[in-house]
Amino acid sequence: MTTQKSDAPISILSCPNCGTKNSIAPSGRGAPHGGNCGKPLPWVVDATDATFDVEAKASPTVVVDLWAPWCGPCRFVSPILEELAREYAGRLKIVKVNVDDNQGLAVKYDAMSIPTMLVMRDGEVVDRIVGALPKPALSARIAPHIKPPKNPAAG
Repeated sequence: MTTQKSDAPISILSCPNCGTKNSIAPSGRGAPHGGNCGKPLPWVVDATDATFDVEAKASPTVVVDLWAPWCGPCRFVSPILEELAREYAGRLKIVKVNVDDNQGLAVKYDAMSIPTMLVMRDGEVVDRIVGALPKPALSARIAPHIKPPKNPAAG
């Protein structure tokens, strides 16, 4: 049996299909599925300097949202990213990093303006989006980097 460090943050993801709340530990493998229905969950997690590496190396495409609570444009983008996580459940992971609390990551990824979003595949940055974009523009930047579904009929 694998035990988890007690200081590792746990994310609670609600399944839009069955309503079950699922506890998800930081993970770089696979994508979470509902505990009852088995359908892919919208994957939105908070990361810290300590958990970022494992969260960013997930199998699906990862969008890192470098943000701060006082930032108006960040508050505009956040619900859009959550919508995209629902639309691309199982194929997109949103990793939110509060730059005020995790300044090492802000420096590492040169987040001079926020929001800054990093699109990552296999742990590597493949696109960088600075500033708030409306959903159609943000989706157009992210969608080309999302892997197609394993079963095209599944959506």
